[in-house]
Amino acid sequence: MKQDKNEIRWDKLLHIQTMGRDDSNSDQYRYPYEPTPYSVLERLANTGYIRKNNTLLDYGCGKGRVDFFLSYQTRCRSIGIEYDERIYQKAVENKDKAVSGGRTSMELANAEIFAVPENADRMYFFNPFSVEILEKVMARILESYYQNPRAIQLFFYYPSDEYISYLMTIDELVFVDEISCNDLFPGQDPRERIVIFEMS
Repeated sequence: MKQDKNEIRWDKLLHIQTMGRDDSNSDQYRYPYEPTPYSVLERLANTGYIRKNNTLLDYGCGKGRVDFFLSYQTRCRSIGIEYDERIYQKAVENKDKAVSGGRTSMELANAEIFAVPENADRMYFFNPFSVEILEKVMARILESYYQNPRAIQLFFYYPSDEYISYLMTIDELVFVDEISCNDLFPGQDPRERIVIFEMS
């Protein structure tokens, strides 16, 4: 119940509507829309990993919760990428009303072909797609990194073992930190964490 109150409170405060799950367009490669709980985003915002001079890319941004919240809390710029047109429209409607709308932008695009902007240095993933798509996305991120070398941090919330195993094979990635979130929810789920990798 406390969880629900927090969700409602933040949506209200940010002037957005991001609650509820949507799996109308999901398949074996693209997973359902489900917003990251605000309690997890609060924990991430408090780590200091994301600051006002950073630009965050949110893969599979859905209705834009991560973008609006983190740009409000940390003053970073954020870019949400969403392939589902209907959900993307909701993100655009949210952007028009959001208190942090001016620091965010939304792109209707397929993540695997999206060209990573050269100033983007923070990437956020909440299981938006399969490892097959993640491999293509990582190729785009690496391309951008080699064109414009910079310290890039990647945040994986609730990662699957498959994701972690794959990420461990990328030479340019170094494991940096793990933020445990399993105290925020009942059931002690070992996946309740944010795993952070860095490319530098």
